[in-house]
Amino acid sequence: MTRQNAAAPSASEHKAHLVVRPSDLAAMLDRYQFSAEARQIIVAEKLLPVGLLSRLQAAYPQHSGLLETKPFLFEVGTNYTGLEGFRRVCAILQKNGIELSKIPEREFYIEVYRFLATSHALNSINWDNYQTDSVYQLVLPQPGMIAPEPTRAYVEAGTEAEKARIVADYTERTNPHDGNQQLNKPWFENDNGEVEFLEGSQHKYPQCQLIFDTSTQNCFSFCTYCFRHAQVRGDEDMFLQKDINQLHRYLKKHPEVTDLLITGGDGGFIPANRFSQYITPIIEDPELGHIRNIRLGSRALTFHPEMILSPRYDKMLELFDLLYENGIQMAWMAHFSTPRELLNPRTIAAIRRLKAHGVMVRSQSPIMNHISLFTDENGKVDVDRSAQNWIDLANILAMLGIGFHSMYAARPTGEHHYFAAPLADIERIFSRIYHSLSSINRPSRHISMTISAGKLAILGTAVINGEKCFALQFTEGRNMQWMDRVFHARYDEQKNKIDLLLPFDTQNYFFETELKEIEAALAEVLRQRLA
Repeated sequence: MTRQNAAAPSASEHKAHLVVRPSDLAAMLDRYQFSAEARQIIVAEKLLPVGLLSRLQAAYPQHSGLLETKPFLFEVGTNYTGLEGFRRVCAILQKNGIELSKIPEREFYIEVYRFLATSHALNSINWDNYQTDSVYQLVLPQPGMIAPEPTRAYVEAGTEAEKARIVADYTERTNPHDGNQQLNKPWFENDNGEVEFLEGSQHKYPQCQLIFDTSTQNCFSFCTYCFRHAQVRGDEDMFLQKDINQLHRYLKKHPEVTDLLITGGDGGFIPANRFSQYITPIIEDPELGHIRNIRLGSRALTFHPEMILSPRYDKMLELFDLLYENGIQMAWMAHFSTPRELLNPRTIAAIRRLKAHGVMVRSQSPIMNHISLFTDENGKVDVDRSAQNWIDLANILAMLGIGFHSMYAARPTGEHHYFAAPLADIERIFSRIYHSLSSINRPSRHISMTISAGKLAILGTAVINGEKCFALQFTEGRNMQWMDRVFHARYDEQKNKIDLLLPFDTQNYFFETELKEIEAALAEVLRQRLA
C-alpha cells in the first residue's frame, strides 16, 4: 500500500506485510464470515496452514486477497439473479460510491444470456480498481459485449414488447451449439431392438463421454463468455440426462469409454445421492470395469468454494474416497484463468479438502480477452502483461498441487468477438509462458481450440520455403487417426478462429473431405433413428 507524505516502509515492515501470522488467519476467517462448522473443519483438517499462506502472499502480493481488511460490499452467502439481482448489485455499488455506466446496454446482455453472481464472486473483485479487474469482467456484463446495432435497437426501443422482440430475435443468433454438438448425441439399440437416444450425453471422442445430468443445469455464477448458454438459459434443444440406468446400458456396449465427464451448467451441483447412482455400478459391475476416470467439470472453486467446507458436503467426500479406494481417478476439472480466483482462504481451503480425499484437481483454463488477456492503450494485445498473468497462475496452481491441464481459446459461440483475440497474439503469449515455466508447471498440452472436426492445437510457427506458417495438430478428433499428423496453416496476424485459417500448401486441409463424410453419416443416422 502506498503512503503519501510518509517515509517509505522499511525492509522489515515490507517483509512483515508478506508474512501471514496466526492472528492474520483469524482475521481472514472473521472477514470471510466462515461459519462455526467451517472453522471447525478448517482447524481439524489443517486446511489453511500459515506456512502455505505466507509463501503465497510473499510470492504474489499483487494478486492476493489474503491480507486485505476492507469490509465486503456484498452480504456473504447471498446470490444475485437476473435483472432484479443485477439491479440490486448496482444499488449496492451506488450506495458505496460506485456508479456503473450504460446500464441499459448491460441489461440487454442479461436479457439474452441471463445473470447470476454469488457474493463470493462479487467480493473477489477489487472494487477500488474494478474497471480492470478480471473477475469483474468474468461475472458482470459490460458495454460493448453485444454488437452496436442490436444494442442500439434495444436501448432505443419504445415499449417493453418491442424490447422483448429484439431480445428474442437476437437470442436466435447466439449459436449456442458450436461445433455441431447435436451430432455428438449417442444412441444404441436395447435388448428389445428399440433405439434409445441419450438425450443428456455427448460422445464425440472414443475415450470420453460427456454427461449433462438433470441436476447440473445451473451454475453458481454465470461467466459472461459462457459457451454452454443453451443449458443455463434452458433452450429447448439443451442436453438433459435423466435416466442413469440408460447411461450404464450404453456404456456396457462401448468398452472404449474410459472417462465420464459430468458437466452442465456446473457439475458441482450434482447431489451425493445422484452421484452415487452413477458411480456405484461402475465400482460393483465387472461389465463397467473399463471406466477408469470420473471427471466433474465445475467452477465452484471460483464462485462458491464454501460449499465444500460444509459438513453437508461430507457425503460427497466419502464417495470420492470410495472411488480412490477402488482405483478410479476422481478429477475435479476447474477453470482458473486468473490468480485472483485462487488467492483467498475459502478457495485454498476447499482445494486442500478435495485433495485430502483423493481428488485430482486440474485446471482447464479459458484464454479470454478482458479476463486473462489484456490490451494496451492502443487496443493491441499486451503480450508481456498477458503472459505474466498466466505464468503467475501456473506457479500458484503448482504451489497448491493443481495440475495445469490446458489453455483453450474462445469458442465461436455467444459474444465471440468480445472475448477472442488474434491467434497470432495467443501463440506469442503461449510461447512466452512455455519458455518461462519449469517443465512440471507448464500446461500439459498446447493451446486448444474446438471445431466440429475436434480439438486443434497450435504447436508454434514454422518457416517453409521462406514463408511463415502455423504448425497445427489434433489433440482429439472425430477420427482419432488425425492426431498422428502435423499440418500447416497460413500465418495470419488478425484471424481469431482456427477455422478461418487457410491451408498453407494445399487447397483444403487433409481432413476436410472425410469430416464432411463423417458429419453427413452422423446426421443421416440420427435422421433415420429419429424417424
